[in-house]
Amino acid sequence: MPINMGDPGSENGAVGGAHPSGKTGIPVQALGPDFEGRERVFLVVVDDTAEWQSALRFACRRAAHTGGRLALLAIIEPVGFQHWMAVEEKMRQEIREEVERRLGAIAEQVQEMIGRYPIIHIREGKPTEELIGLIEEEPCISVLVLAARGGGDGPGPLISFVTGKGIGRMRVPITIVPATLADDAIDALA
Repeated sequence: MPINMGDPGSENGAVGGAHPSGKTGIPVQALGPDFEGRERVFLVVVDDTAEWQSALRFACRRAAHTGGRLALLAIIEPVGFQHWMAVEEKMRQEIREEVERRLGAIAEQVQEMIGRYPIIHIREGKPTEELIGLIEEEPCISVLVLAARGGGDGPGPLISFVTGKGIGRMRVPITIVPATLADDAIDALA
């Protein structure tokens, strides 16, 4: 399933729909699609790895089966040209525009797959901190869906972090999808 990425988002913010307001923390009845008046929102991190598409497919299927919704997160890491501020700002702007275009294309595909436009988050900073920060700030996020890369290189830095040092800061369950699963296997599991 080829997926590109883009939809305009505000800096460190979200677009694509209203955020349900509510209490922070894990809801008591977190298993149903409508707990405390909120829908289940599956968060997928969109990055430059090949495996994130497996996480997206699984999350789309789960959202469709449970009446939930998808949220996409793209994280722009700092450029690092502090000596030439004008160059750094231009590069940052170009990267953000590319991320917005890419997320827009992915959002269109999500719309086709589940019939709802996803919530889009674009954040700038260190990926692990931005991921945890978003989950802490957004009570509507119910499940984090990540895909583990295949091979002997380990599952990937985000999975290593959220199942290691970051586990104590997670307030939502984590679903890890093996990137080695074929699309039909993902569909059967979701």
